Amino acid sequence: MFGEAHMHDQWIFVAFFLPIGFIAAAVPIIAARILGPRKPNPVKLSTYECGVETVGDTWVQFKVQYYVFALIFVIFDVEAVFLFPWAVAYNQLQLYMVLEGVLFILILAAGLFYVWRKGALEWS
Repeated sequence: MFGEAHMHDQWIFVAFFLPIGFIAAAVPIIAARILGPRKPNPVKLSTYECGVETVGDTWVQFKVQYYVFALIFVIFDVEAVFLFPWAVAYNQLQLYMVLEGVLFILILAAGLFYVWRKGALEWS
């Protein structure tokens, strides 16, 4: 009985802070929309990329391979971030934690091998 009442108390905090979080995010956006200057002109509404005027059609299709290469980079980059705390605490870890880290690295290596065999790392 006591544990159930305690559980409801935790949800009261969630119910209290959730609207506050939405309000804290919405107020600056709404204030900028209301108070910000609006003077649209053709220069502001034109397509801008790296300071160079676009030539021709701006809807150019890129090879999917570039996106796949970037996605693979992001995946392995994030996985390296997961490995950092494990590497920092390596001397303090128990054996099963070291084995889990090694298993994680082996799964990453298998993923890298799969991507390599599929030819997704070939830049053309």
